[in-house]
Amino acid sequence: QVHLVESGGGLVQAGGSLRLSCAASGRTFSTYSMGWFRQVLGKEREFVAAIRRIGGVTNYADSVKDRFTISRDNAKGTLYLQMNSLKPDDTAVYYCAANPSGFFLDRPGKYDFWGQGTQVTVSS
Repeated sequence: QVHLVESGGGLVQAGGSLRLSCAASGRTFSTYSMGWFRQVLGKEREFVAAIRRIGGVTNYADSVKDRFTISRDNAKGTLYLQMNSLKPDDTAVYYCAANPSGFFLDRPGKYDFWGQGTQVTVSS
């Protein structure tokens, strides 16, 4: 069991930056691959970025590549998402999630544990 709590969301102007954090408690954080997803009301949850449990290999959605950076601090049990050059289309609720297998990291259904989400709003 892993309990995840996101923080760091808020309102920012287009072109600005935010850093999201996801604090994990429970089973050893380092045993999970981790991902960030986002969701707009009425739409499906969308993959944003993921980082593998082994080797720290990362992958990103094309829409955020070169603007967002995912990272993790296993000693602190925390996942991060640095978001730069934000656009109004980035407005969504952002969720962190834990994947025990390390496979299919872009699929929400492959994640066992989810946080409650944090709202990010980008004004134009």
